[in-house]
Amino acid sequence: VLPFIYRAIGSKHLPASNISFVHLDSHPDLLIPVNMPADTVFDKEALFSELSIENWIMPAVYAGHISQVVWLHPPWAQQISEGKHHFLIGKDISTTTIRVTGTDYYFLSDGLYVPADQLENQKPLNLHVILINPTEVSNSQEENGEVASAKRLKLNTDDTASTVSASSSVVPGDLDRSTPSLKKKEVQSASAPNKAETLSECSASSSLRNGECPIREVVKDVCQVLQKGDAYVLDIDLDFFSVKNPFKETYTQTEYELLQELYNFKKPHRNATEEGLLDCVENRVHQLEDLEAAFADLCDNDDEETLQKWASYPGMKPLVQLVHSLKTRMESPDYEMVHQAGLTCDYIELPHHVSTEEEIEGLIQSVEVLLKDMPKPTLVTVARSSLDDYCPSEQVDIIQEKVLNLLGSVYGALDVHLDYSGTSSF
Repeated sequence: VLPFIYRAIGSKHLPASNISFVHLDSHPDLLIPVNMPADTVFDKEALFSELSIENWIMPAVYAGHISQVVWLHPPWAQQISEGKHHFLIGKDISTTTIRVTGTDYYFLSDGLYVPADQLENQKPLNLHVILINPTEVSNSQEENGEVASAKRLKLNTDDTASTVSASSSVVPGDLDRSTPSLKKKEVQSASAPNKAETLSECSASSSLRNGECPIREVVKDVCQVLQKGDAYVLDIDLDFFSVKNPFKETYTQTEYELLQELYNFKKPHRNATEEGLLDCVENRVHQLEDLEAAFADLCDNDDEETLQKWASYPGMKPLVQLVHSLKTRMESPDYEMVHQAGLTCDYIELPHHVSTEEEIEGLIQSVEVLLKDMPKPTLVTVARSSLDDYCPSEQVDIIQEKVLNLLGSVYGALDVHLDYSGTSSF
């Protein structure tokens, strides 16, 4: 998706800064390439080669292009706590990598937190996490009619300039991989440090059904965010509507539980000090470095001696049972992929919810109500996420057709650019 956004910046359809980014996805995609030098963001081609599906948004924030991110998530995706998060992103003066001051478990568990005084070239980020519930199909017509007549809020910039021709342009870029890639998932508990400011009683409660919390409450929250930016990009990942955890089909239940045990993230104390947070991150980084080194070693030689050596490390005992299990099922286990799977299951599983037709339709209708009362985006990007098995392959084409029809009904004739290979079954 990012190359399309950069292309729109280069063609002056998007401004170079103060872009708002509205992201509908079952995954936040807000991680950061852990070892990438911060200055890589200023070399476009080098940057694109470093990015993956879980970490492509934050580098654009550090580069100064994106200032507001709205993550609109379905009920089964709870990786970051609901509400408003305000924090800094910048260059870590000790490692020259990109880091954040955000203390949500999502960032802590990947070792991405540093205090503000350790960052240079700081950029503020306003992150808004908002739940989207499916509309009950039987009630949808009434709600659609009610909201469609409401007046659209406009962006601060001139409406013509901010919508341009790309406002009716959909770019379905398929960020697919032939093998599952990392997508982060940790659930943030309400007692976590640096609690997010609640957006509204409606949008912040995952227990409320759509009937009790009208989608117009969400519209109000999102429009308030968009008024702060000069233009906005609407990004829709089709796994927002239905999502699988591809690793659950790759590994047995026992193997998956052993991975969870090995990669378990030890959360900081409820009211942790800066020193406590730094200790938490340091321990986490050492844990992940040891696990990465262990599986790299096993790639070269997975004999019993190598296995027992690593199993003697603190917390590494489950490695023996895991490797033995893998070797009984596979002639040559892909240990690099095992490590990638482990990174997704620190203390909660990746979202896994294969939606019914009714649930997909309910979410489609919620999104339609939302978009009808929002200003037009400058660019719409759509990611299929099917080759990596996050969006179920048997549903992706149906969902894509529904999304394109939805966008056409809201924005009129579309200029659709398809950028994925192969047949429609992808």
